[in-house]
Amino acid sequence: MAVRMYQLVVDAHDLPALARFWCQVLDWKVLFEAEDEVVIGADEFAMPGMCFVPVQEKKTAKNRLHIDLTPDDQAAEVERILALGARPADVGQGDGVSWVVLADPEDNEFCVLRPKRSLRE
Repeated sequence: MAVRMYQLVVDAHDLPALARFWCQVLDWKVLFEAEDEVVIGADEFAMPGMCFVPVQEKKTAKNRLHIDLTPDDQAAEVERILALGARPADVGQGDGVSWVVLADPEDNEFCVLRPKRSLRE
């Protein structure tokens, strides 16, 4: 049996705003938009994508699943993403780690890693 990851579903209060933030971060585009769902991706054939769905409740704890980004230039990318509306986040990572933890405008944590040369780094 073969299976592939299709999309990551993200609970959101302001679906269009959070989708626009992640489109800017990832250089993706909105592929589908309705009142109860916004789907973004690199293009309509690329997988995985991200799907934003509405929720009423507020986030109350650290994410159990998060996104790791690997840029060419970590410092420049962190500055760019902060300018888009992210904020620094503390999830107990401590000092001296090689990644930077940020939170998107709805407080979903994600990491900006140091540049990678392979999947095993």
